[in-house]
Amino acid sequence: MVERVIATEAALELIEKLKSIHGPLMFHQSGGCCDGSAPMCYENGEFKVGNSDLLLGEIGDSPFYIAKDQYEYWKHTQLIIDVVPGRGGMFSLEGPEGKRFLTKSRVFTQEELIVL
Repeated sequence: MVERVIATEAALELIEKLKSIHGPLMFHQSGGCCDGSAPMCYENGEFKVGNSDLLLGEIGDSPFYIAKDQYEYWKHTQLIIDVVPGRGGMFSLEGPEGKRFLTKSRVFTQEELIVL
């Protein structure tokens, strides 16, 4: 199975820590300016998804949504969610941990695109 979004081990560890503090989580990648250009982590249901959002997959058993217009830019790639030192977005739950989620990507192979 080809997954459109995956997470590094470091990201999965942070997700588990955040779940132990906040309960179930969700992610949204809008691609907007400022905080929206990074994957944002919320308590599940805290961010209201709408018709302009797609469920891309799950990381750490947490749904990961992306804005449809951003999906058009990223649809040929697998999103890889990682963690780096620094302050996360103002509204993203990882901020107080001194880390922030970061989106990396890799282009799908022709074989993977056929499967998708």
